[in-house]
Amino acid sequence: MAVQPPICDFGRKAPDFNLTGVDGKAYTLQDVKGENGTLVAFMCNHCPYVLAVLERLIRDVKDLQAKGIGVVAINSNDPAQYPQDSFDNMVAMAERHAFPFPYLFDETQEVARAYDAVCTPDFFGFDTDFGLQYRGRLDESRKETGPKDAHRDLYEAMSLVAKTGHGPADQTPSMGCSIKWR
Repeated sequence: MAVQPPICDFGRKAPDFNLTGVDGKAYTLQDVKGENGTLVAFMCNHCPYVLAVLERLIRDVKDLQAKGIGVVAINSNDPAQYPQDSFDNMVAMAERHAFPFPYLFDETQEVARAYDAVCTPDFFGFDTDFGLQYRGRLDESRKETGPKDAHRDLYEAMSLVAKTGHGPADQTPSMGCSIKWR
């Protein structure tokens, strides 16, 4: 079932976390912080909405990292219900796609709940003080990849955050599969 997250709650502080990445290392919010902002993306391995934007997400992450945006992706899905989202499958996916960001497992789902994440993908863009500035879509893609010339909503929003510290007033919510809660 497709769901949409609520609109951006500007200034809301990013909850901290301490999660294990596919590289076996533990990461906190401070570990992934960028010089000009931080992007926290909730995603998973099996969701068609994630798969439709995965290559564009990787492209945009690389471009945003060049602008000083730190990026992390978190999988909070219950692997008992969705074995494709198991830690071992996360490792394989990260290697297969050469993820340029840490991919973390939220086994207890506490981090997703703290962020009020509702779907995959669900993007949270923060300023340098971890105040929320963007909660929107990557682009107009849904279950299918959008047109090649699709507006890069996430990239443009986080570029603005890197430059001004503020996200755009108008934001289009992301859409995706619901997080698979225990």
